[in-house]
Amino acid sequence: MKKPIATKPAPRDAGSLAPYATHAADSRGRRYEDSPDYRNPYQRDRDRVIHSTAFRRLEYKTQVFVNHEGDSYRTRLTHTLEVAQIARSISRELGLNEDLTEAVALAHDLGHTPFGHSGEDALRDLMKEHGGFEHNLQGLWTVDQLEMRYPGFPGLNLTYEVRESLAKHNTRFDEPEGRPYWGGKLEFDFTQAPLIETQVVDISDAIAYDSHDVDDGLTSGLIAEADLMGRPLFAEALRDVKARYGGIRGVVRQRQIVRALINIEVLDVLEETRKRIKKRKLRSVADVRERGRELVGFSPERAASKKELEEYLLLNLYRHHRVKRMAIKAGRFVREMFEAYVAEPTQLPPEFQKHAKEVGLYRGVCDYIAGMTDRYAQDEYKKLFYPYELT
Repeated sequence: MKKPIATKPAPRDAGSLAPYATHAADSRGRRYEDSPDYRNPYQRDRDRVIHSTAFRRLEYKTQVFVNHEGDSYRTRLTHTLEVAQIARSISRELGLNEDLTEAVALAHDLGHTPFGHSGEDALRDLMKEHGGFEHNLQGLWTVDQLEMRYPGFPGLNLTYEVRESLAKHNTRFDEPEGRPYWGGKLEFDFTQAPLIETQVVDISDAIAYDSHDVDDGLTSGLIAEADLMGRPLFAEALRDVKARYGGIRGVVRQRQIVRALINIEVLDVLEETRKRIKKRKLRSVADVRERGRELVGFSPERAASKKELEEYLLLNLYRHHRVKRMAIKAGRFVREMFEAYVAEPTQLPPEFQKHAKEVGLYRGVCDYIAGMTDRYAQDEYKKLFYPYELT
């Protein structure tokens, strides 16, 4: 790693953060020399992520429902923005570094494939004998190498702390590990706990999943409020809405239930995390790294009710025949495109033909497909396999 860059921290970073928060002035720096400016390092990281191609493409990547199924459903981009909003709120209440939290939240899904987890499953299977595929590592690979925006270095040249957070991002859909599939070894110590801001993003990701999947599931008609009533977390949210607003109905009632779900979970996280911080006597970032694993979390009671709701969503939404049918179709799209490009690489755009020669054919094809949006993948599929489609 190159010499860390000296930067002038924002005023709030100087004395108003908790002692165990990550201070911008203590950043381990960037991989390449980079001129400082009026922003602190994490603000610059946030801005670089927002202006990246990978971030813009999240608008047309699947969350649960494929983009063409309707304009009202979440996409990977709207999910990311909801995670960032929740994560910033939690960070502010806990006295953490909001800039770092926001940068990590906005970048946490940059490695996702088209068609959500079905696309990732297909690429993981196709790359099993060629180094593997995992969307967190793909996100790190994207910000380190695939984004091309600066003349002096590849990637976005993000800070050590944001890159470490991407590598250690951990939810029920993630499998963080220390083995990069592009060779070598990551510089992060996976025996140490993630930064507390990283853990806030992880828990915010989980909260966002619950709330927006309930909302989208109800909107789609694939799940019903009557069926959700048997889940304690949903029932509690509904009681809160009734106590506050009485007998409201329709879409406003649904939106308020989603709002209540978020509030219930966030308040529980704040209370439980404060207890854990106090119990473990954390006084510094070093303390977090040493004994801060699973520092940000839910109380046992809330974790149980959350798990019950998630199990319901798994069985009744994610495995609904309409969702599964699209997921299987999407996996087939990815597999057939992958095999076609590998069989004849000259079908790749010129820049990816060059990339494939540099990183290997399979990795180059994988990178090309992983970066696609849903609609771009569908268009490419037609160009590859429909004889009358213009190329």
